[in-house]
Amino acid sequence: MAKNYYEILGVDSKATQAEIKTAYRKLVKQYHPDLHPNDPAAAAKFKEINEANEVLSDEQKRAAYDYELANPGAAGFGDFSGGQGFGGFGGFSDIFNDIFSGFGGGATSARSTEKERGKDITVEVSLSFLDAAKGCTKEISYVRKERCSSCKGTGAKGGTAYKTCDKCGGSGKVQYTSGSGFFRTVSLRVCPDCGGTGKRIIEKCPDCGGKGWYTGKSNTVVRIDIPAGADSNSYMRKKGYGHASQYGGEPGDLIIVFKVLPHKIFKRERFDLYVDLPLSYETCVLGGKVKIPTLDNAIDLEIPSGTQNGKQFVLRGKGIKSSLGTGNLYVTVSVEIPTSVSRAQKKALEEFAENSELKQCPKMKEYNEGLESLYGVKAYDKK
Repeated sequence: MAKNYYEILGVDSKATQAEIKTAYRKLVKQYHPDLHPNDPAAAAKFKEINEANEVLSDEQKRAAYDYELANPGAAGFGDFSGGQGFGGFGGFSDIFNDIFSGFGGGATSARSTEKERGKDITVEVSLSFLDAAKGCTKEISYVRKERCSSCKGTGAKGGTAYKTCDKCGGSGKVQYTSGSGFFRTVSLRVCPDCGGTGKRIIEKCPDCGGKGWYTGKSNTVVRIDIPAGADSNSYMRKKGYGHASQYGGEPGDLIIVFKVLPHKIFKRERFDLYVDLPLSYETCVLGGKVKIPTLDNAIDLEIPSGTQNGKQFVLRGKGIKSSLGTGNLYVTVSVEIPTSVSRAQKKALEEFAENSELKQCPKMKEYNEGLESLYGVKAYDKK
């Protein structure tokens, strides 16, 4: 079960992005390790706040997270943290600067100089009802930014035509001082000359134009095994199959979001299957055997005589079988009444009604007794 990121940030599940950002900034100020040195509990809380914000501040990740929160285990195809970890607290420095830049004492901060990870790619894949329920293998074709092999992602010709940045001395950061005296603030910021890489390209790679990546001329094709039980809005993450990073960082991930198409007979709720079974009047009265569908084949179901409309049969273990559990098959009877009958059929029905005893229909007997006590009449008086 995923952590409740809304509780971690102290916001409602319907919170706006502005409310999430406000709560996040407040908690950053409260738990930042610089304010709690040598306090493992504060560091752990700070890491948890970062993790929650990374998911909830991204609409795509938030939607996937909300689905898993509402359907525990059903989105077991996903990984909300992206497998990236939070050791560097990437993305905090800007907010930390905003919070502490007005305070005295020379608070310092800087963006991480680690190479940026490539962007994730999200593709939607349609699955037939049965493919989603039973599992299948799919080939997915998409276009992505691929790492330039000529410069090894550095953006420099041959992967070597660069030098140490003169402005930052290769650190990727430069120091800025503002104010004076007690209100003097010192901050470390990304070097504007090298963009935080610590290197200046002498000659750009002619194949990628200095970007370190290029858009593939042909589609990337990846083969994925989709486990049984995939549902609409559940997803899988293929690590490293997203866009290449600029300057040789780790590539992003491929996120495959599923859309399950409806079925003519089956409906589902998590791993349980539901079937509406239309039966003729005479079958409900007399009983008999009917064929019902399962995911694998059609099987016989014994209908006892006197079966009522709305009667539900439960077939244990005949639902979706997945690594997260096995569902049941629920079959609900729906009596089909003919809209027209022949003279012979009408006569037979009249004879049937004439010979039927009211006591054979407990609900009708109860209804008639109630109507008679109110108004002294019956629903069906024999003439």
